[in-house]
Amino acid sequence: MSTTRIDRRFAALKAEGRAALVTFVTAGDPDPATSRAILRSLPAAGADVIELGMPFTDPMADGPAIQASSQRALKAGQTMAKTLDMVRAFRAEDDATPIVLMGYYNPIYVYGVGRFLDDAKAAGVDGLIVVDLPPEEDDELCLPALAAGLNFIRLATPTTDDRRLPAVLANTSGFVYYVSITGITGAAAPDTARVKEAVARIKRHTRLPVAVGFGVRTPEQARAIAEGADGVVIGSALVDALRASLDAGGRATAGTVSAVTDLVAALARGVRGAARVPAREPGKTGATGER
Repeated sequence: MSTTRIDRRFAALKAEGRAALVTFVTAGDPDPATSRAILRSLPAAGADVIELGMPFTDPMADGPAIQASSQRALKAGQTMAKTLDMVRAFRAEDDATPIVLMGYYNPIYVYGVGRFLDDAKAAGVDGLIVVDLPPEEDDELCLPALAAGLNFIRLATPTTDDRRLPAVLANTSGFVYYVSITGITGAAAPDTARVKEAVARIKRHTRLPVAVGFGVRTPEQARAIAEGADGVVIGSALVDALRASLDAGGRATAGTVSAVTDLVAALARGVRGAARVPAREPGKTGATGER
């Protein structure tokens, strides 16, 4: 693959000596216009990489907050085509901030894999996180995505041991997403010491950046995670902030966009205030995931 926006962003942040703030929002939540306004405002608020959720009726790995965000988006008429249109509109104003589509395989399969990859690349998508496609199914989407020039970002978890890790990393590109807790999104707070140990273990197998998500909610937690990781992913906390800003009928208010961006700005200050711990170089026998 040629160098992508994701590669360039993580390389630039490494040169700066800091971790990335990776923010997740669901496309179309709570309505298309508000969602577009949130998306375009995220970089100025401090987001370095944006994960844009593809709404789905059965988001099995997600907790109640993100499940509800998908339901709000679908109720408001969000579709895959509209999600790609959001990215296309964003790219007309911002050609630098990486965008990763995150979600489940079913909406992509229904849209058509070949059509989806063509349209996603043309819209300006940089990478994919598809949580329900294991490495054994790489022919289904991962390898075609890589061939189309899109990073395919894989999740590693606390249960991904050293025997399983090489398979997880084999076709991963862009960065590795380390899930800091077992279970669903937003369910618990991560154990910082264990996360640092896990990130160091993954880095013995790959030169890819490692971003940590699931359960990170506060600037203090973000700062602690950023000390030992290349990126910090925030999702449920932002979705909760959005939900709390809605009126009694679940509609956006004048404070909805700022509810999200104010939290992003606070989290960005936390990440930028971290004292980075130099990452260990991977061993020569564990170069999986390199390009």
